[in-house]
Amino acid sequence: MIDRRSFLKSSSLILAGSTISIKSFASKKTEDKSKISLEWRNKQSDMAYRQLGKTGFMVSEFVNGGDPVSTKNYHMVEAAMERGLNYLDMAPAYGRGECEKGYKLIIDSPSKREKVFMTTKISGFTGVRNSMYREIFESLPEGKKEKIRKKMAEMRYARGVDIPGYYLTYWPGQDRSMDGSYLSNAMVEDYGHLVDGSKAFKDNIKESLQGSLERTGQKYFDILMCPHGANCPEEVQIPEIYETLDELKKEGLVRYLGVSTHNDPAGVVKAATATGKYDVVMCAYNIINGGYMHDAIRSAKEAGLGVIGMKVAMAVATHHKAIQPIPQWRIDKVNQIVPGDMKPPMKAYLWALQNPNISAVISNLWDEKYVEENLSLAGEKVELQPG
Repeated sequence: MIDRRSFLKSSSLILAGSTISIKSFASKKTEDKSKISLEWRNKQSDMAYRQLGKTGFMVSEFVNGGDPVSTKNYHMVEAAMERGLNYLDMAPAYGRGECEKGYKLIIDSPSKREKVFMTTKISGFTGVRNSMYREIFESLPEGKKEKIRKKMAEMRYARGVDIPGYYLTYWPGQDRSMDGSYLSNAMVEDYGHLVDGSKAFKDNIKESLQGSLERTGQKYFDILMCPHGANCPEEVQIPEIYETLDELKKEGLVRYLGVSTHNDPAGVVKAATATGKYDVVMCAYNIINGGYMHDAIRSAKEAGLGVIGMKVAMAVATHHKAIQPIPQWRIDKVNQIVPGDMKPPMKAYLWALQNPNISAVISNLWDEKYVEENLSLAGEKVELQPG
């Protein structure tokens, strides 16, 4: 096992379409970028593709978000695949498993599996860490609790994770999603030895993956993202993640490791890059927080990580009624920077795709109208105007 404290210390310094043999997953060499063999799937003439870092996957510029997918709503994904989309994103948390079950109806044969790259996530992983620290916290006297609360607030403030423009609300209740993570962070120095090396980390990953495999009816995933929605750098610096993924690769169940992040996305991307263990990062990146993200994304690309931009359109549009309406200044901003007569969300995607350091943007394709509009932007170039 990696010595956790030595690892965290060194990491914090750094931060200041072909058929494949499943048996080959663990041994594929990708260190030398010039020797990465490109892997094409479902290539269509009217879709644009980019390399997903050291995986060598040639992914469609638009990849499919899993939120709308269910056993009753999935035909729009088939329409997108007909247009050359070749990457399917999902998670156990989406529809409490309904999303993954919906994908099972789409990818129902070996020939269809060979057309797509499939990614799932370990949705409850951050909760495992936080629950262990919370249990310790609840056993402490009130005076000690107050010191921990003060420390977590100071840590969060010092990192600037709540700065407006860097932090954006993408779903109701998101503002509370970092609380548990920073309580854990504030307790690591004094209580980390009670959590380090817990078997619960490995068990959670393996149990979650097994459930995803069963719901999708698949034998393996091309990418496993752990954690799903990392809130802070510490959550990608847990050695049990890498150890478990190595085991899963040897078993032919997973090919590459990724992470997704909405909160403090630059910090998480930098941390994931610094570990040298991650292959893919999917991060909140849009016309509002872009200035905070460019350096982290560029560094990740240079290190060989594939970068997928998410929450791209949600900076200017949302289906969550509780956080509507979107501030008008955001819409004005995208209209000013991206020329043309298009809907603001389409302009938001087009803005993101002008960045050569990202491999793709992820889009929730709610119906075939979304498929038609969003995928029509693939390969388009535009001269961005001053904002």
